[in-house]
Amino acid sequence: MDSIAAIPESEYFKAEAHLYRYIYSHINSTVLKCAVQLDIPDIIHSHGQPITIPQLISKLEVHPTKTGCVERLVRFLVHNGFLLETKVNNEEDEESEAYTLTPSSKLLVKAMEPNLAPIVRLVETGYMATFDFLGSWFKGNDKTIAEMAFGVSMWEMLEHDPLRLKSFNEAMASDSQMITKVLKDSKSVFKGLESIVDVGGGTGTTCRIISEAYPNMKCIVFDLPQVVENCSGSKNLSFVGGSMFRSIPSADAVLIKWILHNWDDESSLKILNNCKEAITKKGEGGKVIIIDAVIKEKDDDDGMMQVKLLFDILMMSTLNGKERTEKEWKKLLEAAGFKHYKTAPLSGFRSIIEAYP
Repeated sequence: MDSIAAIPESEYFKAEAHLYRYIYSHINSTVLKCAVQLDIPDIIHSHGQPITIPQLISKLEVHPTKTGCVERLVRFLVHNGFLLETKVNNEEDEESEAYTLTPSSKLLVKAMEPNLAPIVRLVETGYMATFDFLGSWFKGNDKTIAEMAFGVSMWEMLEHDPLRLKSFNEAMASDSQMITKVLKDSKSVFKGLESIVDVGGGTGTTCRIISEAYPNMKCIVFDLPQVVENCSGSKNLSFVGGSMFRSIPSADAVLIKWILHNWDDESSLKILNNCKEAITKKGEGGKVIIIDAVIKEKDDDDGMMQVKLLFDILMMSTLNGKERTEKEWKKLLEAAGFKHYKTAPLSGFRSIIEAYP
C-alpha cells in the first residue's frame, strides 16, 4: 500500500481542508435558504442603513435561546460574500460593527427586481435531497435521480403537485428577470421581427417585457396548458398551451430560453426541428434564438466554469439533460438542419445563439 507520508505535510493538510470544504458544501445552500426564510435581506434593506447585530435580532423572529447564534450566522454570510461588514457609531459615539447587503444578497430582496429568492426557495421543496441518490443512480438504469427518489420524473412530479409546480414556475420567472434585463436591450436580435414565440415561456415574464419594449411585435408565450391557463395577455401578448414536442405556433422567430439544457440530444433535436418548422411555415427566413450556457473550458474564468459544471451535473442527474460545449452545440444545430448560426456571450454564464435554417 502506498504511504501518504510521501506527501509534504503542508499539502496533506491543505488536501484535508479541500475535502472538508466539499464534504460540507451543502451547508452553503441551506444557510442561504435560512437567510431567506428569516427575511434577513429584506430586514436589512428595510432598515435603510447598516444594521447592528442587536438591531437585527430585534427584528428577527428567532427563539430567545437562539439569539446568540445570529452573530455566527452573520459571520458566515459575511465570509461568503452575502453581507458586508462596516462600522457605525452608537449614541455614546462608540464604534461598533454593522452590516449591509452585497450585490448578491440584494438579488434576494423581495421588493427589488430582479429577485432570485424563489430560486433559493426551490431548496425548500426537497428537490436537492434527491442528490443523496447520485451514487446509486450511476449504478442503476433509472434515467434520473428524481425517478429513483420519487418513482416518477421531475416533470411528472411537477405536473401532479400544484405546490411544487408553483414554486418551480416562480423560480423560473425570477431567473427570467435577470435575462430579460439584457435581452430587451439587444435591439439587433429583434430587428425586423414582426412576431416571436417564447417556447417554454412559463408565466410570461420574459415575453411580457419584450412585448412592452417592442409594442408593434406580436409576442406569444407557449407552454404546457396547465402553466398558461390562468395567464392574461395584452394587446400584443398572448398565451398558447401545447407541447413543444408536437408543434410550435408559427412566428418570425422562436425564443427558447434555458430549455434545451433540460433535455438530451435526441429530445433537443425534436424541439429544434419543431422550432425550425415554426419559422419556415411562411417560407424561407426566420431564426431560432437560443439562450443557454456554452461551456468554454479554455476561456471561462473559474467562477463561471464552476457554475456551468454545477448545472451540467444538475441537468445530467435530475433531467437527463446537459450543458453543451461549442462543439456539441454545432453538432446539434447541424443535425437539426440549421445552415448558419452565431454565438455571443450574454451577461452572466449564458450565451445567445441565433440559428438560421
